Amino acid sequence: MSAATLQARAAIADGAGGFVTDHVDVAAPGPGEVRVAMVAAGVCHTDHASLHWPGPLVMGHEGAGIVEAVGAGVEHLHPGQAVLLNWAIPCGECLQCTRGMQAICERTHGPHAHGAASSAAHAGSTRWRGEPIARSFHLGTFCDYTVVRAEAVTPLPDALPPDPACILGCAVMTGVGSAINIAQVAQGDSVAVLGCGGVGLNVVQGARLAGAGTIIAIDLVPERLQRAKAFGATHLLQPDAGDADHVALIEDVRALTGGRGADHAFEATGVAAMAFLPLRLARNGGNALQVSGAHGKSTVELTDFFWNKRYLAPLYGGCVPARDFPRLFDWVQRGELALAAQVSHRYPLEALAQAFDDMLGGRSTKGVLQIAMDH
Repeated sequence: MSAATLQARAAIADGAGGFVTDHVDVAAPGPGEVRVAMVAAGVCHTDHASLHWPGPLVMGHEGAGIVEAVGAGVEHLHPGQAVLLNWAIPCGECLQCTRGMQAICERTHGPHAHGAASSAAHAGSTRWRGEPIARSFHLGTFCDYTVVRAEAVTPLPDALPPDPACILGCAVMTGVGSAINIAQVAQGDSVAVLGCGGVGLNVVQGARLAGAGTIIAIDLVPERLQRAKAFGATHLLQPDAGDADHVALIEDVRALTGGRGADHAFEATGVAAMAFLPLRLARNGGNALQVSGAHGKSTVELTDFFWNKRYLAPLYGGCVPARDFPRLFDWVQRGELALAAQVSHRYPLEALAQAFDDMLGGRSTKGVLQIAMDH
């Protein structure tokens, strides 16, 4: 272990549904890289899903911290600077990036995403038990330190601390961006949001920021509906869990939207069986968006009520870091985007199991791991 290498705690998924907290070795940053001392990391359903990805894997994809060291060629960042990490890392050169769709950069998410283009720069930057270990979304935020490409880093304003700013890097960007960038909700539009967890609450906020006139929050859990109301929902619907065909829910949404259905309907439950329900909640000519990233089998019955509807599955709210993060920061600092109020629970890294349990049980709005030690 060289003098430039740091030892760090990390939550490591074993690829078989479990994880351990152990020490890893984190190398110095190479050219174009930054080593970040993590301060806080958000916990979301994707992190729980990563327990079943090929392992071992340093977990975590949502976080913020302090720049500890920079590699050669990195001139816009400096040690001691507070930063937000971005998992949809744009290369700026591929077809998608040059067409303004940086969230689906081919280098990060395309056919070569698991090849040399995306991984060679980080080979060996983090090692566990002497062997290189992968990091979730090329970040691995559930760790004291991580080495990332400089393109994954956005400086935070002085007035915005890493906790709670860490959740801007996934849940907030995904929800707000899906409403504003992808659906392009307009003044007076009607919006239905199915699922009021971390992403759904931020769809509600994005719709409010865009000036939507009707924002319908839909969830089985009454407490989540009340949170949605606090974040800007104008109407609350608690479906009947036994209504497998969602007939009553569809009629309720239509009753609130002039009998047509919503201009924009979003799915944010993370349940694959709900993926196509927005098509039935949206009006003809409207938008149906599946923003949770749910995977699995799902079907929809085609009907005479699907005319001119657009079905979209946006990734990361269509994030363009240089455009979106500054305006998110601005909205937070002006009090127009609630951030700290989303964080209901905080945990030490060693309590990750409890954070998952609270999240899956619906007890937390958003959980944050407080990772910083004596950086």
